[in-house]
Amino acid sequence: MLRVSRLTDYATVVMTCIAAHPDDVLSTVQIADETHLELPTVSKLLKALSHAALVESFRGVNGGYRLARPASEISLAEIVEALEGPIGMTECSAGEGQCDRESQCGVRGSWQRINSVLDQTLRAVSLAEMLKPLPPAVSSQGRKIAVTVKTGEATTE
Repeated sequence: MLRVSRLTDYATVVMTCIAAHPDDVLSTVQIADETHLELPTVSKLLKALSHAALVESFRGVNGGYRLARPASEISLAEIVEALEGPIGMTECSAGEGQCDRESQCGVRGSWQRINSVLDQTLRAVSLAEMLKPLPPAVSSQGRKIAVTVKTGEATTE
């Protein structure tokens, strides 16, 4: 099964919580309470998200966190990369020189194409879109993603 880590999943929860309060600076305790996540986990996530310049931190009595940019300008890919590093389905799809078998590999190009589609899809979804509730007509499977494998292009509906 391919999936993002639990911390990356929680990072999207934290980011959507902060995005839901665009004019406020939220404390770590407020974020933990609202997201129902443990305080140490939220602190760890905020440190990584701050290091990636996705959130700004403020010290002092009224200190806390807010988004570094509008939610519409932050993609899911940026959140994933903040926690996981470069997006790569396989070692070689994230960059060259990662595998000793690269020169003899017959599937590397296909994995790179698949990786490109995944990357484009994650970049096409903004944090602002994550705040929107799904329309009632959408099944429990979520949003439809159309993929054209030949060109490596992805579109979302």
